[in-house]
Amino acid sequence: MRTTKEIKTAILVLSGILLFIFIFNYLKGENLLSNARKITAIYDNVEGLASSAAVTINGHTVGKVQDIRFTEDGSGKLEVLMLVDSDFEFSKNSTAQLYESGLIGGKAIAIIPAFDGAENAVSGGVLYSSVKPGLTELVNQRLTPLQEKIESVMVSADQLLTNVNTVFDAETKTHLKGSIAQLKQTINSFETTSNTLNELLVDNKTSITSTLNNFSEISEDLSEVSTTLVDANLKETINGLQSTISSFDALLKDIEQGEGSVGKLMKDEGLYNNLEGALGQLEALMEDMKLNPKRYVHFSLFGKKSKPYNTTETQTELKE
Repeated sequence: MRTTKEIKTAILVLSGILLFIFIFNYLKGENLLSNARKITAIYDNVEGLASSAAVTINGHTVGKVQDIRFTEDGSGKLEVLMLVDSDFEFSKNSTAQLYESGLIGGKAIAIIPAFDGAENAVSGGVLYSSVKPGLTELVNQRLTPLQEKIESVMVSADQLLTNVNTVFDAETKTHLKGSIAQLKQTINSFETTSNTLNELLVDNKTSITSTLNNFSEISEDLSEVSTTLVDANLKETINGLQSTISSFDALLKDIEQGEGSVGKLMKDEGLYNNLEGALGQLEALMEDMKLNPKRYVHFSLFGKKSKPYNTTETQTELKE
């Protein structure tokens, strides 16, 4: 009887120990009764990743993170042990990508399966690792250059304000105020001029309307004149003018070649010399008639004979 109690007590203690081990491992994320594959990935930084974080494939949860510890090589890298409960097969060349699982923090691991025909990932295998930038990292990446630009702009603005304060001393401000006052007076003058022009337009509205009407009539008359010119037979007039110009051109060409009376007069030197001599003799004759009119006009009551004309004497008198 006593032996039976000891056996029962031993069985109960062993069962409690086994149950404690099972619960302890279960709380650690390891199910001793499960055939889950243990897969490892190495990361430089897993900030935000905690044990029991979800492990997914294409968004579907297939396991969880069991443990995170430093690697034994002293490099400071972190080894993440994952338990994959799913029977879904994927290549050992797949990638375990660390990503943000929510907007308020927390990270998970997504296995990006590779179907390259290589061996399937088995328990104890190591996958390639990568880190997907989260919202916070993307914002930091965008804000850091923007912050630098804002700081640069602020420095430039500060320098600009300093320069402006240097330029706008008391004298400059006084001149600027005077310029603004003059500008105000100019604007007032423009306003007065505009009002005067409006009154002038109102007072002379009838005259302006009449002038515009006259201009319209003149435009219509010009339109009629242009229409008349278009309707006129300008082509025949232009043809006649062109024919006249051609005839005049032929005449000038004949004169240039010495043809015709005018051409011979211009080109024949002998004719020119004879004409010049004849003009000289005619001039001498006219001069002699002025000096000795009695030689050419004879009038005598007694029938006296005229003295014969002596060429030599006449030329001598002309020379004298």
